[in-house]
Amino acid sequence: MIVTFEEDYLRELYESGRTRDKKYRFQPHIVKKYTRVVDLMMVQSNVMDLARYGGLHYEHLHGDKEGLSSVRVNDQYRIEFREIIEDEKTIAEVVSITELSNHYK
Repeated sequence: MIVTFEEDYLRELYESGRTRDKKYRFQPHIVKKYTRVVDLMMVQSNVMDLARYGGLHYEHLHGDKEGLSSVRVNDQYRIEFREIIEDEKTIAEVVSITELSNHYK
């Protein structure tokens, strides 16, 4: 699947392991796990393949985050992303990561 980044800090975090913006600083073990999860997303053929990995807890979000899906980075953080379907395919092949969030805050 193709992974795109909606926010620059998410791309920086993935590519270099840190961001220039101090607002988006994460512990090194969170960044490492985030990178692993994004790598795993990239090698899948579609988003439904993420459901095979129980530890990711792939789910569609509801309420004010309707239209987004998420996978867990760890117990505290998750990657929220938008699934985009192209060329009338029934599977989403392009994933735009919208946020690395601490969903307990």
